[in-house]
Amino acid sequence: MLRRLRREAGLSQERLAHDSGVSVRALADLERGRTRGPQRRTVRALAGSLGLDAGDTGALEAAAEAGRPRPRASASGRTGQVGQSEQAGPSGLLSLPRAVHDFTARGPQTAWLHALADDPDPPRAPVVLVCGAPGLGKTAFALHGAHTLADRFPDGRIAVDLCGTQERPADPQDVLASVLRALGTAPRAVPADPGERVGTFRALVAERRILLLLDDAADDQQLRPLLPAAGPSLTIVTGRRSLAGLEAVHRIDLPVLRREESVELLTRIIGPERVAAESRAAADLADLCGHLPLAIRIVGQRLAARPHERLAKLARTVAEEEHRLDALRAGDLQVRAAFALSYRQLDASGRAVFRNAARVPGPDIDPWTVALLADLPRAQVRRRLAELADRGLLRTDPDRERYRFHDLVRLFAAEQLADDDPATLARTADATALRLLARAGSAALRLDPAARPGEDPDPATDPATDPATGPADRHRARAWLETERETWLWALRRAHDTARHRLVVDTAGAMHGFSDRTRHWPEWVTVFTLSAASARALGDRHHAAVHLDRLARARNLCGHDHHAAFRTARAALDLAREAGDSRRTGLALGYGAGVLLRLRHCWPTPSRFYQGLSGGAGRRSGGDAAVRRGEEHQGDQVLGDVVEAVLLAGGDEQRGARADLDGATAGGEGAAPLGHHVDLVLAVR
Repeated sequence: MLRRLRREAGLSQERLAHDSGVSVRALADLERGRTRGPQRRTVRALAGSLGLDAGDTGALEAAAEAGRPRPRASASGRTGQVGQSEQAGPSGLLSLPRAVHDFTARGPQTAWLHALADDPDPPRAPVVLVCGAPGLGKTAFALHGAHTLADRFPDGRIAVDLCGTQERPADPQDVLASVLRALGTAPRAVPADPGERVGTFRALVAERRILLLLDDAADDQQLRPLLPAAGPSLTIVTGRRSLAGLEAVHRIDLPVLRREESVELLTRIIGPERVAAESRAAADLADLCGHLPLAIRIVGQRLAARPHERLAKLARTVAEEEHRLDALRAGDLQVRAAFALSYRQLDASGRAVFRNAARVPGPDIDPWTVALLADLPRAQVRRRLAELADRGLLRTDPDRERYRFHDLVRLFAAEQLADDDPATLARTADATALRLLARAGSAALRLDPAARPGEDPDPATDPATDPATGPADRHRARAWLETERETWLWALRRAHDTARHRLVVDTAGAMHGFSDRTRHWPEWVTVFTLSAASARALGDRHHAAVHLDRLARARNLCGHDHHAAFRTARAALDLAREAGDSRRTGLALGYGAGVLLRLRHCWPTPSRFYQGLSGGAGRRSGGDAAVRRGEEHQGDQVLGDVVEAVLLAGGDEQRGARADLDGATAGGEGAAPLGHHVDLVLAVR
């Protein structure tokens, strides 16, 4: 009919396309019957350009109405329906769902997508994969991109939900049948043979500019038949899996939002006035949501539904970690439900690895530790962790075989442990702690060959060591100790809490040399606090003095708590003197000298220095001269003890104590370094 009307008007296809704004390709498809149901505005544009009267216009509209597809469910029976859209193209194809009006950020990714769509002659039909973790806003981004690109694809925009996270994903052959019918193919003309159906689809889209949005893809196998082979069409695919098997595709990575982007999204949802009034609470909410777009949207929707509720109130609720996932819910939007869709698709071992990965302390996840906690073979755990990353539940490290949770995903994984047997969890935690401490002790000994074997675990005889996978040299040993710092520190706490005190003392003893190389670590305060407490629990006064010395040093150099360090050195000195151990007495006094060195720099005069040592009594008494003289006398006694330390110590220890002594007394008002006097005493001796 359209061909007859055009010829009667004496117009070529090119002229009619120019006058009506309908592409030549779309006109050709209409005249050949490939497209049967143009939209009303397209019919009106054609009728006006052809100069049709009311009768012919009505006939053309009736023919178009008869060819328009009726609304029907998608191949899965869910949201990918065939129907009309507010932004449907001239050829009236399958509609796009509504885009969110407050879409935020993703500027570089959107610009890249537009540049790809603007290529006038792509070598192949471009396919864009938007894959990643649940809650990143993949579908929102794809819809935003599709709507902003709508006018570039006049031959239609098609959206299909592939239901990849559902129990029964959409069958690709059913999807093809729906798409072919939406493109104007008569139901009887849809081929029954799967191969012919794919060929018909690809031939049909090869000559058209169509935008195809395939949301929530299940896997490569489902997707392959749905991808055009050639032509100017653009296909945007979203999915949680990486779809790594697909060749010649473009990938867009969506990271979590930056803090300012998260606050901007919240602002667009609830309005700038509320955010400006509570800017600190808005930033806190963004941080507590881990800058995950879904979580930000949920808190925004909650606040939008309660216009008089303060942001700080919701922030306090979300801050409660044990209730955070409960709070991240608004209507049918739930962070927990989004994660559960992916969790349900895992098999039993995959779920076990996912749950136990949440038990690993620290931000990073190592396959060896997960294998111990899950009580599964390491090779199997490595495969499962890779699968979790492929499904978007874990993030990979760019350089090492390590993984990381998003904070909210970790909370969800930890929740799933509620169904595990508590006795089994305790048993695997204890076994893991033993293996970790054995490896930590073995690694530390590689860095400290002179360690005294009587104080340290013997990796050659300890059945808990793991020589097959343990650090093989000094470089790897140090790298492992540094990388797994939070993990072996958790194991040390576990051993202390379960009364494995000898193991704690031995492991901390092996760590002493390593602590010399990493003095900046504040964790050494915890290590030697635990070991000193374990030594006392064993009634071992010698090792209690040893580890109190090390704790004093850690508090002084690592924790920068000089007063606590001084008290600890005094406690070590008391134990050493009670035991009659002159060497340990000298070392305790030497550690005290190190504290004095630090304290001396905290006070402008010797008088104020002695006040600091005595806890500030002079300040409390208003600076009474007699009190000051008493404090100075106490300080003199302290320095006298340090002289004793230098005399008792020997070799390197003596030189170190003497240096600390010089530093502690240098720069006072009229005071000369006491090292000179020590030299005189040593000469007399």
